[in-house]
Amino acid sequence: MRSYDEYCSVAKSLDVVGDRWTLLIVRELALRGRCRYTDLRNGLPGIATNLLADRLRELEQAGVVAREDAPPPIATTLFHLTPRGEELRPVLDGLFRWGLPLMTDQKPGDAVQSHWLAGALEETLTDRSPERPPVEIEVRTGDEPIIIRTHDGAIRISLGVANDPDTTLTGEARPIMGLLLGLLELDAAQAAGVRLDGDPTALDRVRGGSPAAA
Repeated sequence: MRSYDEYCSVAKSLDVVGDRWTLLIVRELALRGRCRYTDLRNGLPGIATNLLADRLRELEQAGVVAREDAPPPIATTLFHLTPRGEELRPVLDGLFRWGLPLMTDQKPGDAVQSHWLAGALEETLTDRSPERPPVEIEVRTGDEPIIIRTHDGAIRISLGVANDPDTTLTGEARPIMGLLLGLLELDAAQAAGVRLDGDPTALDRVRGGSPAAA
């Protein structure tokens, strides 16, 4: 683990989590909870297996990550955030929000996993009409569907298939995220290949701020 050799809390924080892939490992554990090594590797496409092992070891030494032996029938090693690691959640939430404008750019080779998108949406969407009956939206993009639910004025997001959604969005991640975040109008998203089935007013209920061209 390299050091900036500065007596500064920012520099000392980056000494621990500033290396490439480190915060993304923390992201996986924050979003998914306890993970097997293979779960982490699958959630970090592109990382070399020896580099993942090195980063996990460094995070353990720093008190950010801990490992435990799961009981049968799992009988494998699970990694999880320590209380010290959990304190990084506001940092991740801030990065989710700060990076949202950058989501208008998606390179052809960019990997897409649904739990990454769910993490960003959970930090952004709000229920604009909490006094009305709840709605449920299924988003079909990434590697598995995302369910967006309103409940008591809050937004709850999970992975899976909705039983009877009010609205279903199907398409590529970039225009769907642009639509949900208020960066694209519905007609522009549809022109980019997004299909909406069901009640469009359910979508208006949860969409992000003022739409603008992406």
